[in-house]
Amino acid sequence: MISIRNFREGDAPQLRQLFFNTIRTINRRDYSDDELKAWAPDDINPTRWLEEMQSINPFVAEIDRQIVGYTDLQDDGLIDHFFCHHEHQGRGVGRFMMQHIIVQARVRGIKRLHSHVSITAKPFYLHFGFSVNKTQRVEVRGQMLENNVMEKLLETEK
Repeated sequence: MISIRNFREGDAPQLRQLFFNTIRTINRRDYSDDELKAWAPDDINPTRWLEEMQSINPFVAEIDRQIVGYTDLQDDGLIDHFFCHHEHQGRGVGRFMMQHIIVQARVRGIKRLHSHVSITAKPFYLHFGFSVNKTQRVEVRGQMLENNVMEKLLETEK
């Protein structure tokens, strides 16, 4: 059974590894090796990573106390990180996390969710009613990566 809890400082190393492995494994079908290495470099600084996790304060998804995903929801509706463990893709973890985000947004009075979504994750977001505002290329460590600015309006849902 999947459960969601708030981030704890001790989660940072596992989330860093999950981020790295998911990008390097799952996103391989849509991005080049150089793009993947720029997005998820071999030398992710643990201190900076912890600071980033503390700043976004993610929700952590677990199955039997094993971390299988994480995501966040910022006060302006931004979903900055959304990653499902590469060995748990297609098992409902992402769906569970997205449903949690939507519930949290409603509780907080957030009317619009938005994110910069990878090529790989675009179909998942479309499935949850997000629309593409624009496709863009962003520079990450000297590489130009394509992503999609996507949004979902919540006030129109019943």
